[in-house]
Amino acid sequence: MDVTRDQVHSEDSGGDGSFTELQKALLATDTLEQFLQELATLAARLVTDGLSCGMTMRSTGRPATVACSDPLASEIDEVQYRLDDGPCLHAMRAGLRVHIDDTASQEQWPRFEAAAQARGIRSCLALPLLADGKPVGALNLYARSPAAFGQAQTRHAQNLAENASGALSLMLRLASYSELTEQLRSSLSSRAVIYQALGVIMAQERCTQARAFEMLRSASQNSNVKLRDVASAIVTSVSGEPPQPHAFEDD
Repeated sequence: MDVTRDQVHSEDSGGDGSFTELQKALLATDTLEQFLQELATLAARLVTDGLSCGMTMRSTGRPATVACSDPLASEIDEVQYRLDDGPCLHAMRAGLRVHIDDTASQEQWPRFEAAAQARGIRSCLALPLLADGKPVGALNLYARSPAAFGQAQTRHAQNLAENASGALSLMLRLASYSELTEQLRSSLSSRAVIYQALGVIMAQERCTQARAFEMLRSASQNSNVKLRDVASAIVTSVSGEPPQPHAFEDD
């Protein structure tokens, strides 16, 4: 396990293509919610094969997964929120890069590592996302094989997190606090609708959550309709009424 101050910079920060991809994502998105979702998808694809990625940020004072590449990433994040400890929270709170080589070792966070291993996750990499030099979130990468994050993979993830931090700083400066809070709240509401739709698909198709997510994402891509809107249509078709946003907000 490696926990280090997040100050390592690659000599060629754009050599892995992450900067170009991130720039495209930034230009193609209108909201922070959309940008974070693109970032999660990019990280899972660019760092190495077979990864899950979650994006943790503080929303209404508490950590929350505001974007993820697949449901498993969100599930592993949620384990840490329940325990109030783990690599993604440590990365966000302390501004540290956290590397777990094998969850089977159960050295630093025994309860989290045991839970992650039980869900098929064997190695983790969490990097802080900074805005104006202060940690505001974390980029959480999970792999199903041990020792998945070698020097090259860690460098790619580091470059992506650093470039994303610059973009976040710009977006936060342009957005007021109230606008940011509303965007994060909207992201959480979207995820709730998506998970409702996943439940409907799983029941109808008798499939796993991962398969249901792939079906939902394919429907979104093929129809060029936002994932949340496709999910909302599915929930509406079953319940007879559109999802109510207030049902997903904290009291």
